[in-house]
Amino acid sequence: MSRETAALSRVQGAIAKPAVVKAARGLSHFGEHSAGWFALGLIGAAVDKRRRHDWLAASAGIVAAHATSIAVKRVVRRPRPEDPSVRVLVSTPSKLSFPSSHATSTTAAAVLFSGLTGRRLVPVLVPPMLVSRLVLGVHYPSDVVAGSVLGAVVGGLLRRRLKKRS
Repeated sequence: MSRETAALSRVQGAIAKPAVVKAARGLSHFGEHSAGWFALGLIGAAVDKRRRHDWLAASAGIVAAHATSIAVKRVVRRPRPEDPSVRVLVSTPSKLSFPSSHATSTTAAAVLFSGLTGRRLVPVLVPPMLVSRLVLGVHYPSDVVAGSVLGAVVGGLLRRRLKKRS
């Protein structure tokens, strides 16, 4: 058993209780194809008319981050965890694991929305999504870390560009 599989198994053993799994599944559905984050960006655009363009750009950036993670997945082609010690607790749209698209789009959303709201959203939004992917047994720890780094890069680049426009 690899170290990452062992770590994944330990996370599941420690915290994959029914209430945590239910919450993780909710996060999984919200983050699927970056749809929940995209919807929140559209709500921001509807509510904050003065910065509508920035909210729409952020929404597009979240989708772009997600698409980038899908492209990387197709190049790397790392299979999802498959070990008797790991329980897969949610269905996935593909069998590819690296990087986590949920981690990518969530981190991009947190970075971009932080810039638009003036609040530090990364420490609030990112860890629960990353842990949820481990709890559900669909990613290795390095998948979620790499996805989060990718999302931070994409979100950070766009955030910087939006800031220059202001």
